[in-house]
Amino acid sequence: EWNGRYRDSVRDYWRGAAHVLPELAGRLAGSADIYQRSGRRPCASVNFVTAHDGFTLADLVAYNDKHNEANGEDNRDGHSENHSDNLGVEGPSADPLIVAARGQRKRNLLATLLLSQGTPMLLAGDELGHSQGGNNNAYAQDNETTWIDWAHADGALAAFVARLVALRRAHPVLRQRRFLHGGRRHPEDQPDVIWRHADGRPPEPAEWHDPAFRCLCLELRMAAQAPAHLARTDVIFAVFNAGAERALTLPDTEPAWRLVLDTSRPLEPEGPALPGLTVPANAILVFTAALGGAPT
Repeated sequence: EWNGRYRDSVRDYWRGAAHVLPELAGRLAGSADIYQRSGRRPCASVNFVTAHDGFTLADLVAYNDKHNEANGEDNRDGHSENHSDNLGVEGPSADPLIVAARGQRKRNLLATLLLSQGTPMLLAGDELGHSQGGNNNAYAQDNETTWIDWAHADGALAAFVARLVALRRAHPVLRQRRFLHGGRRHPEDQPDVIWRHADGRPPEPAEWHDPAFRCLCLELRMAAQAPAHLARTDVIFAVFNAGAERALTLPDTEPAWRLVLDTSRPLEPEGPALPGLTVPANAILVFTAALGGAPT
């Protein structure tokens, strides 16, 4: 089923809302608090950032308010609370800094979606940069407002989405059938999920509610209850930094890590993680473990 709490927490985290970390962690891990009690699996959570109702992804980062005047209801229709952020200017902007910030925010939202446990749902056109001009209730607009403008599609964003899809497809740890609760399994004897600060240490309980905690790191392995043959097939370390640039310490639970995604440098090829790492401001980094010291 559609997970509206996923949508709101992911939007809020990247727009800088305070006290959202515990909620975000639960959504990244598959929303066990919503689905497990009734016997459902993580795939029951249909994760989404945008849908046919509401802003498109491009509008989510370009408008603080709905602009539904064309619908003929004096802008009364559609939701007024969109958990959106225009990054400084309402509507289109030619300012290169704003354009770059919006592009980065879109990549962060898309990467979060494809890195989360559950079933990802991508709104058609979001991968191409489709805008509805701030209309968040465009059901009555069978015209240029809702039609996909193929001639001006954002090919770079589409290529980035394809890269995310390939990453998710290549790593079963990102699409598990069992919930993650920090359980251990042999022979590696590591928890299936470990939450960390950028400096490598696990957060204390009170820190989850600290507004200054803006860089959440997630170390993922196959679920403790997963079949034995999957035990050592996959390890991912993902860094969700919604704050300033900071030094990054990779976990010492694996002998070597490989950087496979950096949303601040979407064209950067994969490569070994180098010493002296930093995580850029407002960016996501994804590492895979070179199991046993061999390249992944």
